[in-house]
Amino acid sequence: MSLRHAMLGLLADKPASGYDLMKLFETSLANVWPANQSQVYGELARLAGSGLVEVSAEGPRGRKEYALTDQGLTELRHWLTEVEPARNRRSDAVLRVFFLGVLTPVEAAAYLAREEARAAQQLATLKGLEASIDWDDDPLSVNGRLALEFGLRFSAMYGEWARWATEQIQPGAPAPETGS
Repeated sequence: MSLRHAMLGLLADKPASGYDLMKLFETSLANVWPANQSQVYGELARLAGSGLVEVSAEGPRGRKEYALTDQGLTELRHWLTEVEPARNRRSDAVLRVFFLGVLTPVEAAAYLAREEARAAQQLATLKGLEASIDWDDDPLSVNGRLALEFGLRFSAMYGEWARWATEQIQPGAPAPETGS
């Protein structure tokens, strides 16, 4: 459901082609709502079919530019003001932490070290993204910086947590017993 609204939100700023939307996803929404090419183009077709966007221009090689319709803007505003966000709290990575007792302390510490490294890589990627964008004062840039800041802070916190959790693993503890 939110891919639909992410696309409506991006089109609220200005008309865009599927290719343009993919680039916007890569530079603005990738850390909160990633989407691949088939998802974007499929959703564009659904949005057009439901009257929420329309083709506003056609170019060479079948390039279509889409614009938000009044109905699309109404839907976006409804979603923003009246629909409570889903607050998903599932994390496959953190779920595994509950079961680290099945591993040796060395294996558990290695798992947490990999999580710390992933967080550091994500943080570096986001910092690179932040440096590569020509920020402006338009609403998409301002709000994009807010969302990017969430990703930066979350990645930093997750890495800090993984370091702390690694310290909690007792390297001298015996290997866990397995049931038979």
